[in-house]
Amino acid sequence: MSVRPIVHAAVLGVLVVFLAAAPPMGARAQAAEGAGAADRAAIRHVIEGQLDAFRRDDGVAAFSFASPSIRRMFGAPDNFMDMVRRGYQPVYRPRRLEFRDLVEAEGKTIQPVLVLGPDNVTVMALYVMERQADGSWLIDGCYLVPTGDKTA
Repeated sequence: MSVRPIVHAAVLGVLVVFLAAAPPMGARAQAAEGAGAADRAAIRHVIEGQLDAFRRDDGVAAFSFASPSIRRMFGAPDNFMDMVRRGYQPVYRPRRLEFRDLVEAEGKTIQPVLVLGPDNVTVMALYVMERQADGSWLIDGCYLVPTGDKTA
């Protein structure tokens, strides 16, 4: 989970449009266009699996949902978990999640997830997903974008 320069510009461009149109938490998401139901379900399963591993502090399992390039970048599950604990508290310890429609940007598949963090601040987690040679999906990065919303 990191800011990756290759997709940085594409994701930021999508963010401006996406966040401007994002309804508040609790609003019903519409079906994604372009991705099949199986892909949407598989992507959600991968993200939920990693979030569950974070909740259990299971670094090996959490690391297994990362793409090969993310694994090379961090080298070991402990390094990955240290980074998540320091910089990704909303996804490390989410209080509430809402999956949104998949977004395609410059050939990248992005799964937006509205997250209420442990500090009661809402962020948009943009998961950059990567399809593997075997057809499975892994997480190739995550951007946390403030929404400006805080609940009491």
